[in-house]
Amino acid sequence: MSLQNNYHPMKIAYITYNGTASYSAANNFNELEGLLPYLQNKGLDITAEIWDDPQVNWKQYEVALLKTPWDYFEKYEQFKDWLNKIERLQIKLINDYAIVRWNMDKHYLKEVAAAGFEIIPSVFLNQGWKDKLQALFDQLHADKLIIKPCVSGGSRNTIVLARHNAHEDTSRVHELLTEGDYIVQPLMPQVQEGEWSFIFFNGQYSHTIIKKPKAGDFRVQQIFGGTIASISPRQQYIDQAKSYITRFAQNTMYARVDGLMVNGNFVLMELELIDPFLYLSYGTGAIERYYNALLEQLAGK
Repeated sequence: MSLQNNYHPMKIAYITYNGTASYSAANNFNELEGLLPYLQNKGLDITAEIWDDPQVNWKQYEVALLKTPWDYFEKYEQFKDWLNKIERLQIKLINDYAIVRWNMDKHYLKEVAAAGFEIIPSVFLNQGWKDKLQALFDQLHADKLIIKPCVSGGSRNTIVLARHNAHEDTSRVHELLTEGDYIVQPLMPQVQEGEWSFIFFNGQYSHTIIKKPKAGDFRVQQIFGGTIASISPRQQYIDQAKSYITRFAQNTMYARVDGLMVNGNFVLMELELIDPFLYLSYGTGAIERYYNALLEQLAGK
């Protein structure tokens, strides 16, 4: 697909952040460096803008395409104010405002579970929580737990708790809970086998990658020594991943469904609908599918 004669060229802000990140190139393409020039070379009027740059004249844009606002969780209230501001300007946001606001806080997983979809067992702790850790290990039937903020990214303030250290870790956890709400989950042993990411564009399946942590770690991100590989999953797993999109992420241009295989079944860890890395270089034709999905969004489909 290319720009059509009836396509009205829109001025698009390609939303980034004031920071640096590193993802290795794969198959001669680096998503962080190459996607914007690719879209520009396709004829789109698209310009990179830092979301919290006070010098940006947002009134000039018709569309804001979220790509790497990777510090939004560190500036949560400011980001919410920014969303409100560009919405008042009637700028089309991709993905849209409602889905972004819903996905910003991991409490959305409560809704997913309540609808009967499988998620990693989770307990939510409200800011100011002061109870004993031992009860969490019992409640989640685990000897190791992982705790992370409900508003976070990139393993920020994510720690592992062991049952035998529960007493010693209590004060540390209580201190974390002064900052906000947290989610607690069992440290799933299946993480060592790999975290699966299914990528969809406009609700259609594109490709899958699997991320594995380095030996002795639980974090799958490359910056912590994790590895990434393309994988061709069974259709049943694609269908399972898509069911989350169909129910909770309608009309999303891009979506990443992260989870683990537990007893031969896909179980959700997170829906990434705001600013996920999409591993475009790991799926044959994925870059073109991303572009085509953007065109469909711009055309109002």
